[in-house]
Amino acid sequence: MSTYAIGDIQGCFNALCRLLEKVNYDESNDRLWFAGDLVNRGPQSLKTLRFVKGLGNRAVTVLGNHDIHLLALHYGVRERKSKDNTLIDTLEADDKNELIDWLQSRPVIHLEDNTIMVHAGIHPDWCIDTLKKIKLELETSISNVNSKQSLAALDADTNGTWVDAKNTTSRLRYALNVLTRMRYCEKNASPEYRCSEPPGNQPDHLLPWFELPDHKLQDHTIIFGHWAALGYHNHKNVYALDSGCVWGNALTALRLEDKEVFSVSCEKSS
Repeated sequence: MSTYAIGDIQGCFNALCRLLEKVNYDESNDRLWFAGDLVNRGPQSLKTLRFVKGLGNRAVTVLGNHDIHLLALHYGVRERKSKDNTLIDTLEADDKNELIDWLQSRPVIHLEDNTIMVHAGIHPDWCIDTLKKIKLELETSISNVNSKQSLAALDADTNGTWVDAKNTTSRLRYALNVLTRMRYCEKNASPEYRCSEPPGNQPDHLLPWFELPDHKLQDHTIIFGHWAALGYHNHKNVYALDSGCVWGNALTALRLEDKEVFSVSCEKSS
């Protein structure tokens, strides 16, 4: 049995099929981990959602910012714009409610043995006990969303340090932003959400979140996606898997047992 962690698909279902063929995916024995952003921008979000949902317990999926965006459109928290045209068939599908229910029941953090998977990043100040507490509280909150108001409470920008988040709502909103949007931190560990440049091109006051020297989870293997400009990247025990498939680059998988990397090229129309 092998476990393959896969970077952001974003509706590029054909590329996913080719990647699974390349790794000789055995649906009866192998497991798939998806690092979030199953949907949006690519042309086959609906097919992707249906396929991954159909895998049942053979797959693990964490929520990404584009998956949250789909939930926000469904609940009316955000207005549909032209860039959301790739989500129209999902929002109007006969099985839309089943897909939405399944999506919002996905975790934001997956913990297994000594490995952690999130979509974007983990705050440097979070120890494993803090991460487990955030996981329970945030996933309970998201799975219980049933209205525009209940999702809107989580759907807002945050800044400052982790200790600045005082009440439950602000802590959960802060955590959701870190887990699904963060790439860089200030040197005081305050997350920064706008800069998406690869390391070396960022302003001097920013560091990639995984390079902060006092990161409390350095003894864990961490897998994430989200950062297309970074591409596949291995920094010590950290593996970045978003290699920009939807932008015409590649879709990447990491076999967890031996850390072998597989990728397929992807045209933007795939």
